[in-house]
Amino acid sequence: MAFPKAIVTRPLLPLLFSFSTTTLKPLFINPTSRPMRPSPFIPFASLSAAQVGEPSTPAFPSPRKSGERWKPMCLYYTQGKCTKMEDPIHMEKFNHDCSRDLQVKNSMSNRICSQHLDYFLVLDLEGKIEILEFPVLIIDAKTMNVVDFFHRFVRPSEMSEKRINEYIEGKYGKFGVDRVWHDTAIPFKDVLQEFEAWLTQHELLGEEVGGCLNQAAFVTCGNWDLKTKVPEQCKVAKVKLPSYFMEWINLKDVYLNFYKRRATGMMTMMKELHMPLLGSHHLGFDDSKNIARVLQHMLADGALMQITARRDHNSPEKVEFLFKNRIR
Repeated sequence: MAFPKAIVTRPLLPLLFSFSTTTLKPLFINPTSRPMRPSPFIPFASLSAAQVGEPSTPAFPSPRKSGERWKPMCLYYTQGKCTKMEDPIHMEKFNHDCSRDLQVKNSMSNRICSQHLDYFLVLDLEGKIEILEFPVLIIDAKTMNVVDFFHRFVRPSEMSEKRINEYIEGKYGKFGVDRVWHDTAIPFKDVLQEFEAWLTQHELLGEEVGGCLNQAAFVTCGNWDLKTKVPEQCKVAKVKLPSYFMEWINLKDVYLNFYKRRATGMMTMMKELHMPLLGSHHLGFDDSKNIARVLQHMLADGALMQITARRDHNSPEKVEFLFKNRIR
């Protein structure tokens, strides 16, 4: 299975494949090489001056050139399954470059404070009964650039085919991507295996199987994704909860303590930061990109991203919340 790159930072693992054309091409690399830092993207709109702890205004406008039409991501491409990369009509209709919506201006990095981590893994799951979508974006803590992304649709394991069809039609039919889901969804156990291979590719995973993250942390909009849903799904899939899910950064808690005001969700944060929504709310890949944009904005304003919740390794069901002031 291929892992499409938001930008080309280095080749993929030997057993992975490139979908840059309609023909699969195995790639061979030196697995000991370190991921390269991405080069700066085309400039965004610049931030206006603001004191640390106050959101800059006007904040990030739509990250595209004046008059340029926004295009949705090709969700076959995000999963390495696009077979229309040479079709000009398809390429005109859909975006195949994740960095297009996450461009940053070089001058924005001047206000970033020193972070304790090298990378942030922005995660936003979809699916209330079982996980249906698993998107993750790597954001470089120093440059704020997107390094790479991982995206899989997930097939439920404890639902009848009829119930799955009803569930998917209700969830993804309104976005017009239910066909993509049916064509690409795989079991959660397989998603975890591919995700761990992807983490290993970027040297973000410890040497042991399911080990802790290396100089990286998940960033979520709330605690539900990693406190509740992933452990539930692991039980359903009959797999052990991986160690890399033991701690995370709840962006809402950092937002509350940095800007000194509450934001109950992604839409509230974006509204207060004067950021337009890109894509469809509750489509996981779009939400993960919008959360990453909020993260970029906060980093540019000087926010320090710290772990907000941590599980007890001896009793994983116990979660310690590390911020006194937090969104409950």
